[in-house]
Parts: sequence; C-alpha cells; structure tokens
Amino acid sequence: MTKTVTASEARNNFFAILQEVKTPGVSVMITHEGHPAGVLMSAEEFEGLMETLDIMSDPEEAAEILDALRHKDTEETVTLDELKKDLGLA
Repeated sequence: MTKTVTASEARNNFFAILQEVKTPGVSVMITHEGHPAGVLMSAEEFEGLMETLDIMSDPEEAAEILDALRHKDTEETVTLDELKKDLGLA
C-alpha cells in the first residue's frame, strides 16, 4: 500500500511516517509542489528491491529464474528439512 503525503506533511509527521513504513508492503510517496519527489520505504524492502533489480539486470540469471519457474511443476523438489538432512545439517 502506498500512501501519498506532501513534503510539509512528511516533515511535520516524519517519525510517524517512519513507523508506518516499517510495516511490510507500506511505502509513502512524498510530493513537492504537487509532483512526486521521493518515496520512503523500509530499508529491508529497499534492499530487496535493489537485489531483485541486480538479479533481473543479469540476462543469464533472469533466464535461469524464468526457466525454473516454467518447469517448477515438472521438476523434482525437496523440502527444506530434506535438504538440511541431505547436507548433514539436521
């Protein structure tokens, strides 16, 4: 969910907005003179977004992900517990 506030509202309510964006999926668009100027989101969501952009900008990685998604129903899978057991971690 994206909420929109003016720069003045953001300045006056900064700490409340900072608390809001800690909630997963919540971001705040900040406008200045009626135009979008920036977005405030949690550091965790920002890092995830940047990592996704990095992965998707690599054609080989993107192709591997798309191929795996296309074949997910026909490929053999294991549970996390099975993987841990196979690796000797459980």
